[in-house]
Amino acid sequence: MSRFVIAGTDTDIGKTVFAAALTQATGAYYWKPVQAGTEGGTDSERVRNLGVPIDHILPEAYRLATPCSPHQAAAIDGVEIDRAHLTPPAQPADLVIEGAGGVLVPVTPQLLYADLFAEWQLPVILVASTGLGTINHSLLSIEALRYRGVPIHGIAFTGAENVETQSTIARIGDVDILGCLPHLPDLNAAALQRAFAANFQLDDFA
Repeated sequence: MSRFVIAGTDTDIGKTVFAAALTQATGAYYWKPVQAGTEGGTDSERVRNLGVPIDHILPEAYRLATPCSPHQAAAIDGVEIDRAHLTPPAQPADLVIEGAGGVLVPVTPQLLYADLFAEWQLPVILVASTGLGTINHSLLSIEALRYRGVPIHGIAFTGAENVETQSTIARIGDVDILGCLPHLPDLNAAALQRAFAANFQLDDFA
């Protein structure tokens, strides 16, 4: 295991669930640099509920109450995000870092997540749905990351298997398919652990 950034092609496509599954399966630590929106719980709380031990969850650099793009949430909450505080910690060695929304979401008025990923130079796992529109969203995300020189470790799909769609994205985007995490009607730590083990190979994350 090493360090991975979990990025999404859009919001609400299963990025946090996948991040929880990967963190739990590998025994890594989890870090969400910027949490925008706290009503109803944070992503850190969600991954804890999905089986990641509380002592493996690092505190956010910024926790913003307003549920919107971090740059706007910070402005509404009266907070100034300092990019110096968004540098991944040197320890622990095994770390899963979760972004927010899509790769071109602004962290500050001048800084996009993709730009931040380019600074970090950590391998990105792109999480994409298998639903309608995902080919366009996925290929645009891949292109945006590659344009900035961001290393892409592979793509993880969420939803029902769609072989044609998944293979098209992998072929045109020249990315490896890591697996597909199905939607779980009863989402809990045990069910997520079983689904990840059945659909992904741990060796792909070593």
